[in-house]
Amino acid sequence: MFCGVLYLHSILKISQCTCGHCHMKKHNDSWFSKRFNASYHPLMTRSSPVSTETFLWWKKIQPRSGTGWNEYRKAVDELFQIIPDKELYRDEGPDRCRVCSVVGNSGNLKNSRYGPLIDFSDFVFRINKGPTKGFERDVGSKTTHRIIYPESAVDMDNSTHLVMFSFKLLDLKWLISVFTTHTVKRGNTPLKSTIRANQSLVTVVSPSFMEYVHGHWLGKHGRYPSTGFMTVVMALHICDQVRVFGFGADKHGNWDHYFEKTSPFYKTGPHGGTFEYDTIKELHKRNIIEMYGIW
Repeated sequence: MFCGVLYLHSILKISQCTCGHCHMKKHNDSWFSKRFNASYHPLMTRSSPVSTETFLWWKKIQPRSGTGWNEYRKAVDELFQIIPDKELYRDEGPDRCRVCSVVGNSGNLKNSRYGPLIDFSDFVFRINKGPTKGFERDVGSKTTHRIIYPESAVDMDNSTHLVMFSFKLLDLKWLISVFTTHTVKRGNTPLKSTIRANQSLVTVVSPSFMEYVHGHWLGKHGRYPSTGFMTVVMALHICDQVRVFGFGADKHGNWDHYFEKTSPFYKTGPHGGTFEYDTIKELHKRNIIEMYGIW
């Protein structure tokens, strides 16, 4: 009887919150349950488990696959000598209501006037270089988490969490370098050798979480998931209510960014862009997230 009560409490702990709309109340949705696995925590610590299968997947997505396990572990050990080695966002429970906005870079944000709604969120995740200055009315001014990889790095203020997706070993070495030697200056393209960021607020997404998103959520469509799609899934893991802005084309079918024109031949690269977007729309359709700017 006692074990049964504990089990019921554990289910209630991850499936309820004080928000008016909690996505985890959808745990009985078979489509969602098939994809969502709460045991995968997005952020890496020094002791985060990385299976042989996961390491081989991560190694395979790199431009050069010569990365060895010892080299990877050495980089991880060096990294957690300079950034915090602690688990974050493990505070889920029935008394929490964490509202999060994931802000992509689509041109469908232009003239949207979503700024105040975005800024009203507890967490605001911004993807790559998406700026706020000059676009506050449409995209807001608040940024709690900036999602980057080295090629998309930008300076950020002292209160913003830097969240890095590491697609290759060089990404880990670059992150170490920007806070120490400033010697890593080139990857696939020239890289910033230093950036302005609060070192105590730096986190790295686990390769295990990246592989989980690729397999569970995308059915291995694309070579690996985009930062935008992985951020949406990450928000599902650490937030209670998720709002998504700035994904997909604008109402004219254009794929411009709200802050710049993109090539008319703009592609989603190695990502399964259409499948990702359809999956996000399905989350909206099932009332698991709130998606704004659908045409």
